[in-house]
Amino acid sequence: MNDTTTETGKLSWWRRLSGGLKRTSSSLGAAVAGLVTKRKLDHAMLEEIEEVLLRADLGTEVAGRIADAVGAGRYDKAISADEVKGVVAAEVEKVLGPVAKPLQVDASKAPFVILVVGVNGSGKTTTIGKLAARFAAEGRTVMLAAGDTFRAAAIEQLKIWGERSKSPVIAGAQGSDSASLAFNALTAAKEEKRDVLLIDTAGRLQNKAELMKELEKVVRVLRKVDPTAPHAVLLVLDATVGQNALSQVEAFHRTAGVTGLVMTKLDGTARGGILVALAEKHRLPVHFIGVGEGVEDLAPFTAKDFARAIAGMDD
Repeated sequence: MNDTTTETGKLSWWRRLSGGLKRTSSSLGAAVAGLVTKRKLDHAMLEEIEEVLLRADLGTEVAGRIADAVGAGRYDKAISADEVKGVVAAEVEKVLGPVAKPLQVDASKAPFVILVVGVNGSGKTTTIGKLAARFAAEGRTVMLAAGDTFRAAAIEQLKIWGERSKSPVIAGAQGSDSASLAFNALTAAKEEKRDVLLIDTAGRLQNKAELMKELEKVVRVLRKVDPTAPHAVLLVLDATVGQNALSQVEAFHRTAGVTGLVMTKLDGTARGGILVALAEKHRLPVHFIGVGEGVEDLAPFTAKDFARAIAGMDD
């Protein structure tokens, strides 16, 4: 790929990202611009700026730090909206920098087993399909396991994604045992020498305890085939749930030992700052973010781009 193609790719992703985060950035940007054009910077204005940041779900600690950074050395002076945006972007990038880590597929662990977890409606099955397409495009051989055996729609959806990425799908009948299915899938992936095995899981059982017990069983059974599996546990989070995402991370991390996050539907909310609050609180790697339905709308997470897009800055 030449430099021009790379630049074009970067530019089109930047457009999708900044477009996808438009609801968050415009609610932040419009509110901030409204505040700073009227008067000089004072304590009351900083409190209002902090309030705007809290409404975007950035979390109390980060919002407080940004407000302090905006106020540093600027009391009783006029401040432009662009200056505030610059400070917001810089402070957000500081929080996100340490967690922006690519998903590393260790070729020595073939098949590299990725267990994908999350509640129903988070975009889990779609994310698996998009990851399969991404890995296939990188020249890796992929197998999919339709472990969300409770939902016929999830099984069908995964089969469609499998066809698109030319990846075989291991599936059972609706209601079959998901741990047995995971066992069979890993056994088959090993026999076929697949590079990557992506396993879907159920997102909602009758109660949380049952869901977590089911996940623990899947992990236990996988380890009978490969004691080191799963090699990655990705938690898919829907950005539109806002603060709810924090408790989801806690619950799934306790049960399945989450190794990284994928945040979807950032284009559907004005509270995209929840990713910043998650990074501040849990410090788990963020591998991918999604800003739309297309395969190309799921991309590796980069702190600087996200920070600039959320602050509403032009590239």
